[in-house]
Amino acid sequence: MFISSQNSPVAFKGFTLVMPAVAVGNVGQLAVDLIISTLNLSRVGYLHTDCLIPMAGNNPYSTCKEDAEGLHCPAEVFTAAERKLAVLQIRVPIIQKKSKKFRQMLVSWIKSSGFSRTVVLSSSHAYQRDDQQLHGTPLRYLATPSLLKVSVDTLKELGWREMERVPAFPGVKDADAEPRLCIPGGGITKGLYSDSCLAEDLPLAVLLLFCSEGDNIPDAFALVNHLNDWLHLLDTLGCECKWKIPTSWSLLFGSGIPPALF
Repeated sequence: MFISSQNSPVAFKGFTLVMPAVAVGNVGQLAVDLIISTLNLSRVGYLHTDCLIPMAGNNPYSTCKEDAEGLHCPAEVFTAAERKLAVLQIRVPIIQKKSKKFRQMLVSWIKSSGFSRTVVLSSSHAYQRDDQQLHGTPLRYLATPSLLKVSVDTLKELGWREMERVPAFPGVKDADAEPRLCIPGGGITKGLYSDSCLAEDLPLAVLLLFCSEGDNIPDAFALVNHLNDWLHLLDTLGCECKWKIPTSWSLLFGSGIPPALF
């Protein structure tokens, strides 16, 4: 359930929603961090759900001491009304056995809010790629039929490769076995895409990057640059504008070893 942090209701009708899937390397979440920090988006509310691990912390996008003390929660919504852009940031894993419930809640919220399209930023284990997936760049996309109706020409111009279907039983030749969609390490990505296609047919696209665990900052920049090629997020900021790294990234790999230990 969406809860507004403003005095008046928030209208999302006609907005583009960008959100991450909690997946390998947290690439989608890091990419969303860059969008929120660079475009200086305003927080307008949060999703209240028991499907996420409870968490609270200081403002990850603070620019001064005064705005660093606000309390932030696991799933927050940010907007730029002039851009018709909404961003959902998810900072924690989904509780085991509640992923289906969380997907259903997301689909219901997206549908009721009237978003014109939803873009899910995700990732998948590079080491589990099929042979055909080794060709080209590590970027892949998926799009629901309703999104393809309005964006098929744009996607062709971008030259992206659609996520390949792989054999149901790798290494076993079976002419009757239909290839299947497989996104190892992608969290709820496959389920959310399937729900949007089959149950609701929402205009939803998935952008994912094949990657490995480790320092995934370069992957986040690569993914958000591909998104920018489509949505032109940086165009209104000037041709020399670059992605702004949020202050919270200084603690991305921990706060270091306490000197008192020595």
